[in-house]
Amino acid sequence: MQARVEPAPRAVKEPPVVTLTTDFGGRDPFVGIMKGVILGICPRARLVDLVHELPPQDVLAGCLALEAAAPYFPPGTVHLAVVDPGVGTDRPAVAVATKAAWFVAPDNGLLSFLDPAEIREVRRIENPALWLHPVSSTFHGRDVFAPVAAHLAAGADPGLVGPRADSIHRLPFPQPRPTPEGVEGQVLAFDRFGNAVTNLRQGHGPGRRVRVAGREIPVVRTYAEVDPGEALALWGSSDRLEIGVREGSAREVLGLTRGTPVLLVP
Repeated sequence: MQARVEPAPRAVKEPPVVTLTTDFGGRDPFVGIMKGVILGICPRARLVDLVHELPPQDVLAGCLALEAAAPYFPPGTVHLAVVDPGVGTDRPAVAVATKAAWFVAPDNGLLSFLDPAEIREVRRIENPALWLHPVSSTFHGRDVFAPVAAHLAAGADPGLVGPRADSIHRLPFPQPRPTPEGVEGQVLAFDRFGNAVTNLRQGHGPGRRVRVAGREIPVVRTYAEVDPGEALALWGSSDRLEIGVREGSAREVLGLTRGTPVLLVP
């Protein structure tokens, strides 16, 4: 008797992943409304809240959040980001394809972290046929960005989004500079624990000490290497030098602000 040959199982395409990054917070229904729009267009989408508690209108903070998180999502993810002080104006909006993902956002510097060498395609979001109507002058997250992200997640032809563009707007990121004493950078942002995230990376030098806010503090591997209440510096999970205080807030204890100079000393 001839053995029965079972047909090979068909490959099942995984549901698309759509992440959401906003400064909308959690008190209002804005994020939930955007999710409803996405699911109405792409019901199979898996929605991931990246962050919604960014400081209001803080484009740089949103950029750093995306930079830290995007590499850990599966290929084909659509990252929807709305930190949009210019909502309702003629500021452009873009959908940017990299080798691994799509990014849908206002073209205001929110995507500055993207490596130009990784960008495959930039599309201006200009096709109103993909949007909700009427378009609100204050909620493009609902009416423009969410629908476009959903259509891309559902497999729409990127050409429907709008015409190609040559580049995206980039924030004037402050760059570390070498000095006779070390490498000088500055504070870029703060996390919810009050740790200061800087523009210094491990490639700028090993560094054993950091001078900041009139103090010299050690570069350590873990918070446990200093006593409670003491300041420290370490290389954070996003490969940026961070200034912290064990069981405290560096922002409050050291009086740090965005732009505070930080000197990494050999």
